[in-house]
Amino acid sequence: MIFQEKGTRHSHRGVIGVESAIVMIAFIIVAAALAFVVLNMGFTTSQMVKTTTIAGLEESSSSMKISGTITAVGCIDSESSCFSIPRINATNIPLKISKDGNSVNFSPDVISIRYIGESIQYDNIYTGAITADTYRQSILAYRQAELETDAAFDAFNGANPVNGTLPDETSAFLYWAKRLNSNQVLDVGEHAILAIAFATNDRPYALEKINFEIIVSNGATLTVERDIPSITHEVLDLG
Repeated sequence: MIFQEKGTRHSHRGVIGVESAIVMIAFIIVAAALAFVVLNMGFTTSQMVKTTTIAGLEESSSSMKISGTITAVGCIDSESSCFSIPRINATNIPLKISKDGNSVNFSPDVISIRYIGESIQYDNIYTGAITADTYRQSILAYRQAELETDAAFDAFNGANPVNGTLPDETSAFLYWAKRLNSNQVLDVGEHAILAIAFATNDRPYALEKINFEIIVSNGATLTVERDIPSITHEVLDLG
């Protein structure tokens, strides 16, 4: 029989247990760190998706809408060379901000208006906004357009389509019927009119289709399309 002295037998089971615990703790720490990274990336991605979705909704929805009846100035007398073929001298489009919509800056630097007729197309006919006062009648707004000092309004020098005098080139401007301030921004609660005056050779006839696209810097383009009815009066309802 072989005897072994007391204290000479060694066991490594305790050391192995400590090493295993250290390794397990390391795995737990690494897993926790990875979980934090994954969760953080998930939150970041969710926020990016939310931001993109909101931006997409803003881009796909227009802040503006037509706030009433679109009218036109008919030319039906011989003195304006319209006796045989009546034409349209001007068109007025009332605008306001949609419910829960954002304000729209009508500075010429950030907005453009495209006109598409039966045989012509202009990428931008917008000259600017008149902020001197509010106007209940378009004839008064056109008079003010003639007084504007900005060179962009030069087409209206001596022109007032309501009276039969036409601009040198087809042009549009914005004026306010109701406003809360005197800037070029259309805010909620304000009412504005987009006035379009046609040059002599650009005037649409009866049964023609006219199309205007109000292209803003933020939000969807507002498209206005109308068919010209029979021109029998100086003031026409285009709907």
